[in-house]
Amino acid sequence: MKALALVTLTGEALRSHLDDLARLRITVFREWPYLYEGDEAYERRYLARYADARGAAVVLALDDGRVVGASTCLPLAEEDEEIIAPFRQAQWDVETVFYFGESVLLPPYRGRGVGVAFFAEREAWALRFPRILWSTFCAVERDPTDPRRPEGYTPLDPFWRKRGYEKRPDLACTLAWREVGGTEEVPHRLTFWLKRLRETT
Repeated sequence: MKALALVTLTGEALRSHLDDLARLRITVFREWPYLYEGDEAYERRYLARYADARGAAVVLALDDGRVVGASTCLPLAEEDEEIIAPFRQAQWDVETVFYFGESVLLPPYRGRGVGVAFFAEREAWALRFPRILWSTFCAVERDPTDPRRPEGYTPLDPFWRKRGYEKRPDLACTLAWREVGGTEEVPHRLTFWLKRLRETT
């Protein structure tokens, strides 16, 4: 099985891929633990931020030119207030933090090292910015006894720890989305994970 091509895109170069990225997010986030019921119009608007925001980038995984995975990042200061607020409240300097939005990869391509590469590419991108000291992402918290949890599901916590990330229960946000089969948006708690990328600038 040949290796996937990884390419990091920014700005206008990203716009032609927004529809592909929207469909990819909808497909992958329908799975546990997010159970997200998305729509393409919203997704295109959401993803357009990565073409517009200062310092943002998206790493694409391509199979013969077809987008099969993507991983997003941008300076935390460019994110929505819902994401920034926990850091402000904890008196972090948000200008020193880079936020990793999501990594999505179609099931046939998992287990081939793409997730590791996504983190490496985004961390390398973040380190282009001299003030950045930290990288962070957040993950949804689910009750392990939830009957919707697939049998044999393996949480990603060990994978993230192996990448050098530490779970920070003191930093969390609440985001609302409509779950698969639902009609109303439901609030979800997401906890941040952090890694120090460099010492003080």
